[in-house]
Amino acid sequence: MKKSIDRIERAPTQRGNGQVDAKRVLISTSDFGAISPFLRFSEDWFRAPGGFETHPHRGMQTVTLVLDGALHHRDHTGADGVLRQGDVQWMTAGRGVLHSEMPYGDEPAHTLQLWLNLPAAMKGLPARYVDQPGRDVPVRKLPGVEILVFAGQSGDIDQPHGSDWPLMLLDIRIEAGAGFAADIPSDWRGFLYVLEGTAQAGATAAAIEAPEMAWFEPSGPDGRDRLAIKAVSGFRALLLAGPPIDEPVVAYGPFVMNTPAEIQQAFSDYQNGRLVMS
Repeated sequence: MKKSIDRIERAPTQRGNGQVDAKRVLISTSDFGAISPFLRFSEDWFRAPGGFETHPHRGMQTVTLVLDGALHHRDHTGADGVLRQGDVQWMTAGRGVLHSEMPYGDEPAHTLQLWLNLPAAMKGLPARYVDQPGRDVPVRKLPGVEILVFAGQSGDIDQPHGSDWPLMLLDIRIEAGAGFAADIPSDWRGFLYVLEGTAQAGATAAAIEAPEMAWFEPSGPDGRDRLAIKAVSGFRALLLAGPPIDEPVVAYGPFVMNTPAEIQQAFSDYQNGRLVMS
């Protein structure tokens, strides 16, 4: 079945603050049921002394892609590493994590970060990280097309997802005039985030361009859909998709749970030094 583009959104670039030089808040809503399993998506540009000092999370995951520069990550487990251009980090906060994300030395950082929900049964998982170097990501090549398969399936490439909840993450690059069709489970929700160029996408050949987000919705309980993309100019987009989580969501600051009482417990645990206890 041909997948349609259901809506196209464009986020303005916001001025900087003490943490970032500039940012785009690409997903920001309290209607989490309409975007499940996604929670938040932001694009950030920052350099020293900016960045994200040590802060907590619980009940969710992050997926961070470094578009340019370098990102220095540290966390309460003792992990300490640098992500560079093209690298992805998959982080499961689960039961609780304390971490920092800072520019590395004098190098500015340009990043994308997705917040991905976890179902109630997984919110108590121990914190974990998977760093995925860009040089190790398998690449599918077609005439005029390259697809970097960070997670999910494209053609003969089937890459395990680094998140605990399933997520497809493709970096799609298409020369002007060439085309490609992504094969997506029909009961998944997702979007294209256009990084460069213009294209026509979906069953109605909707016009999309950088820096727009083109959303597609689940079409049925079973089967596969094909999302067609034809580049008008040199085109690059990220495709992210996953199965919705049919549970209530209560989010406050860095904590994402199912009830207000669980949010209150998360704050109490954080204030009393219990957030990251096993």
